[in-house]
Amino acid sequence: MSLQLAAAIPRSTGRWVCSLTATRQRLFHSAATSRAQAQTLQGKQDYSQYGKTFDKILIANRGEIACRVIRTAKKMGIKTVAIHSDADVNSLHVQLADEAVNVGPAPTSQSYLNIPNIIKAIKDTGAQAVHPGYGFLSENAAFVKALDDVGVTFIGPSQDAMAAMGDKIQSKIIAKESKVNIIPGFNGVVRDVDHALEISNEIGYPVMLKASAGGGGKGMRIAWNDEEVKEGYKMAKTESMASFGDDRLLIEKFIDNPRHIEIQIISDKHGNTLYLPERECSIQRRNQKVIEEAPSTHIDEKTRKAMGEQAVMLAKHVKYSSAGTVEFLVDSARNFYFLEMNTRLQVEHPITEYITGMDLVEQMIRVAANQKLIPKQSDIKINGWAIESRVYAEDPEKYLPSIGRLSKYIEPTSTKGQNEVRCDSGIVEGSEISIYYDPMICKLCTHGATRDEAIENMKRALDSYVIKGVTHNIPLLREVVSHDRFGSGKYSTKFLAEEYPTGFKGHSPNPTSLAQLASMAGLMHAKRELRNWAWGPGREALLKEELLGKAPNSWEIFVGVQGVDEKVPVKVHKVGKGANGEDEFEIHTPGMAPFKTSAHWPLESPLITNTFDNGEEVTLQYLDTLPLGFRVQHLGTKFDITINNPAQHALSKYMPIKEKASTTNMILSPMPGSVVSVDVKVGDVVAEGTAVATIEAMKMANVLRSVRAGVVKSVKVKAGDSVAGDELLIEFEEEAKEVKEEKK
Repeated sequence: MSLQLAAAIPRSTGRWVCSLTATRQRLFHSAATSRAQAQTLQGKQDYSQYGKTFDKILIANRGEIACRVIRTAKKMGIKTVAIHSDADVNSLHVQLADEAVNVGPAPTSQSYLNIPNIIKAIKDTGAQAVHPGYGFLSENAAFVKALDDVGVTFIGPSQDAMAAMGDKIQSKIIAKESKVNIIPGFNGVVRDVDHALEISNEIGYPVMLKASAGGGGKGMRIAWNDEEVKEGYKMAKTESMASFGDDRLLIEKFIDNPRHIEIQIISDKHGNTLYLPERECSIQRRNQKVIEEAPSTHIDEKTRKAMGEQAVMLAKHVKYSSAGTVEFLVDSARNFYFLEMNTRLQVEHPITEYITGMDLVEQMIRVAANQKLIPKQSDIKINGWAIESRVYAEDPEKYLPSIGRLSKYIEPTSTKGQNEVRCDSGIVEGSEISIYYDPMICKLCTHGATRDEAIENMKRALDSYVIKGVTHNIPLLREVVSHDRFGSGKYSTKFLAEEYPTGFKGHSPNPTSLAQLASMAGLMHAKRELRNWAWGPGREALLKEELLGKAPNSWEIFVGVQGVDEKVPVKVHKVGKGANGEDEFEIHTPGMAPFKTSAHWPLESPLITNTFDNGEEVTLQYLDTLPLGFRVQHLGTKFDITINNPAQHALSKYMPIKEKASTTNMILSPMPGSVVSVDVKVGDVVAEGTAVATIEAMKMANVLRSVRAGVVKSVKVKAGDSVAGDELLIEFEEEAKEVKEEKK
């Protein structure tokens, strides 16, 4: 079975001069054209290889997963219906589907979680089946029942299986009955915070508080003492209700230093169940997966077989049918314990598809149509290695979501002709990342014959991924895949906390990366200078030459790199033409041998790539022009580059450095969102670290704390208010009350 998951529409052409409106119109017109062409071809192609399935399905989701399902449906000759909110009326999944129905306003409770409106859309369009994607209603048994009541097929497990395994409390009981290894914990619903404290002390710290009804890191907190249980209980319940409409919690023992490894299963309605090779999901931040890979470096064939067989036993115990994932925690000795079962397609399913060649969405549709699984367990082999990076619109240093419109968006592509890069996204240039939904931009996946090859492909893909208009987490992703510990495969769920104990701060240039960055900055400066000299029609160019002399062919500059104290002296000489017809330059930079390059760079275009003499290929992104230089992205991190000639460099030491204004006497909203609570009032005396407010955005609750002791001077917001990023929420007196009294 081969994967046919190519994007259904062309991506951005990469032209740098193009209005945003024109770009959107061009891309959406392309989508509409592709849809019309697909409709014209429908009936002319032979879809018999897929057997009898459905004529039309509705996708009860949005974004990249809706686009993903639509692509496989088109491959199988099935017509598709998209649903959307008011905010998503121009979204890509709406453009790709054959039909689209508005199901309500932007808030998820009024649209993507609005079961009556979705049922009406199904009836109005005549859809025979519904694929839920993941999140939203994908694990909602009440939704499955509503579909059963109107005779529509749910492309997923039965209502009973979902109710049994989708509930984290019930699933642990069933897992124990199925002879699956389980983590010690309380197999019941936590009544209140006092009950949570009682359970936690009985189990012994540390403990994990987690939402019974969901996953994806939402409604999950680790507690190491009673105080953290009290705070975590409140936050986990709030997030759980916001994400799943259910605030029940469970508590279990937290296994220190574990690896998070999961088994993909696929079951039909005829008693057949397959387990597929494992996925490693241990690179996590706040219990949310960041990078996944398949297979795992930690699992041997014996453990893989044991984990797979237990996953199959669990699925058969509840008569499970469809795709599902059984998640385990695995310790250093390869002892594994059942964590939960996700009764849906997982976000990270593409890497399993990469190494098995199996289209999991296709298998889900076939199973829902009552077909038997064709492959046998003995047919499942591992082909190479795959890695997935979750690209989010978020500030990786603050770990806060970012919203905005994508003013420039170019996805990386396969360059080796081996389909080694895959982008599952639901956006195009001009799309908006809004406050209402998960901030995922794309699931970027790479494949290689070996793990090292897959990692190198990921590095290249991240370096060439152009995203402008929102802050994104590519700096963190790029740093992780380049990390020696990740490369060794010896890591755990503590990786990010251990490697960045004070938080991620971006790439800090080492001597090699600094020399490469400075050299390429010198090359870019020389190319820009030559372009400036060549500007204008013939007479103007001749006049310029008379006044200023011939264009330079040599540059002696000092390159300043943001975050680096000393400027780097760089000499660039134009030495002729390279084999590719481009100007060739010789570059001298301290810390590396002189080298020649004729790297191609259409001026002001986003990407420039140079291969150094040691064979290392480095790609820079050109982001913006600055008064004395430009801004680039190097190894995922943005750097402001200044270019000084010798005279400017000599005088630069006399330039004063402007100090940043202090904000210690105020609390600013770290992101756009809504105020869940304000926990102080005017006149309150607070200590450093006191929780003063809670802001919710994109279904995540964020507690804001005072950075110093002080007296509350004013409170600008109340619970329920919507706030912008950096909006003033709470203001403190300039000095703490106690300090003023001492001065008297």
